[in-house]
Amino acid sequence: MEPLLEVRNLACGYQTQPVFTRVNLTLYPGQLSGLVGPSGSGKSTLIKAILGLVHLWAGEIWFRGQRLKPGVPPPKVGYVPQVETVDWTFPVTAEEVVMMGRYQQQKIWPWPSRRDRAKARELLSRVGIEHVARQPIGELSGGQQQRVFLARALVGEPEIVLLDEPTSSSDLHVQHELLHLLADLNQQGLTILLSTHDLNSVATHLPWVVCFNQGLIAQGQPMDVFTPAILERTFGGEMVVFHQEDRILISSGMTTLRHQMQHNLPPILRQDSSESA
Repeated sequence: MEPLLEVRNLACGYQTQPVFTRVNLTLYPGQLSGLVGPSGSGKSTLIKAILGLVHLWAGEIWFRGQRLKPGVPPPKVGYVPQVETVDWTFPVTAEEVVMMGRYQQQKIWPWPSRRDRAKARELLSRVGIEHVARQPIGELSGGQQQRVFLARALVGEPEIVLLDEPTSSSDLHVQHELLHLLADLNQQGLTILLSTHDLNSVATHLPWVVCFNQGLIAQGQPMDVFTPAILERTFGGEMVVFHQEDRILISSGMTTLRHQMQHNLPPILRQDSSESA
């Protein structure tokens, strides 16, 4: 199968400080992958490099066998940014946010056509929130806001969507819903790469994992890649991995030990606890 996207010997940095060097990564059509690593490991920079938003120190990016010019994103790519980078007080509705993703198709910007509005409504319906189309973006729940920006990424009919920490500030229910929605979109043929540091969500939902920390550490299926040795190299600390049939549970080695502070109860509370038992 011909690769959809290839990163070849990529190096990026800011001012004189390198973020990563000699990164090679290949994504195939229909692939659903998680890019995992600690904060500051370069995940966001890699995504922005693919999008043409940061300067490349070295290397090349190829899309469907064609080398992209520096600073030029793949022709059919959608992007969902980190929620922390969005100004949620900006006076714009959910429908208007989605239509921003069609600016390349619009002939008279910023006046959307009837077709643009219909497409925005279609995508809001596809991600399950058509009923919030006219609501200000700042009044939506966290899960609804994520779906709005996913709809914006989809409205340009991309072949690949890149998501930067889409579940970083979401509760478990919202994370579960979003990952299942992404799996449904992937089943319809969409190629997806999402960055995250939530290992357990990745282990539960995604079929392919790329471990990243200032470079590619390992990649493969979660059962093969999520080992204590690989995770320690990725996150820089001891990691504990539990296997139960086809399930994986991952925790920091420090959080699996009972801390001395738990013994520092006042006598009255220790007495109440023993009486309750």
